[in-house]
Amino acid sequence: MNRVLNHTGAKYPILQAPMGWIARTALASAVSRAGGLGIIETSSGETANCQAEITQMSALGLPFGVNLPIRFLKDDAMLRFVCASGVKFVTTSAGSPAKFIAPLKDAGIVVYHAVPTVDAALKCVDAGIDGLVVEGAEGGGFKNPEEVSTLVLLQAIRARTDVPLIAAGGICDGRGMAAAFALGAEGVQMGTRFVSCLESPVHANYKNAIVQAKETGTLMLNKKATPCIRSLKSDRTQALYEAGVMPLDALSGILQVYFGGDMEAAPALAGQTVGLIDAVKSAQQIIDETVAEFFAITDRLGALAQHRHFG
Repeated sequence: MNRVLNHTGAKYPILQAPMGWIARTALASAVSRAGGLGIIETSSGETANCQAEITQMSALGLPFGVNLPIRFLKDDAMLRFVCASGVKFVTTSAGSPAKFIAPLKDAGIVVYHAVPTVDAALKCVDAGIDGLVVEGAEGGGFKNPEEVSTLVLLQAIRARTDVPLIAAGGICDGRGMAAAFALGAEGVQMGTRFVSCLESPVHANYKNAIVQAKETGTLMLNKKATPCIRSLKSDRTQALYEAGVMPLDALSGILQVYFGGDMEAAPALAGQTVGLIDAVKSAQQIIDETVAEFFAITDRLGALAQHRHFG
């Protein structure tokens, strides 16, 4: 039995990442209807709006989860709301989950924590986490400045623990999913792929920028300070990259990027999978194609294993 499916109640072990302002009911419900697991964000800090989104998503009767980014929560209001809301699955991130695990599990909620290193993973396991989202440096958004690829990080964490792993960073299709499973994952999380999908609420300029970007089309910014982020290349981000340090207000125009389509208003968060995404597709098409490709690849590899040859 796949433990991620058991924990999430989804048809397929494919999660949509919890992007601030973007990962709300319109996108999450499309992903869940397609057989994946939609996640509602709370990193935007809009407590009342996010609570309303959780309530709206709950009313649809679809499996879904909520992300609690510990460092960005103003108080315990969101934690208390989630514990009382009937949510079954939560991912935590951006900080230690130690104080969150007991109240969440007391509420009957399965908890996975996002980790960028082996040390962080082991601390979470010791704290009683149910599973881990293993975030490699290929992913978009907030990153660990000490870059470790998903390829290496999955193997290193799987070698030290047996909890279920969800691979994140560098995955946008069945090929990436098959690779992640070969390295010990039982699920995958996609961010950039779903940001650029048909049901994503972001402006067409943002989606088109993702589709048109090459595999070298992102930059890691602010590696010597906080926050370190991966974003699309633009005139603005190229200047920030060359400067080496990002001003504190660099992300203040992010809503202009997301919903106004001004790709120079702020760094446009995106992962290296921009080089693999060549079209805007519906969540249903993305998940159907990912699952079909995953099984085509694993069928072929299974045949190689059965006959003990390399093709």
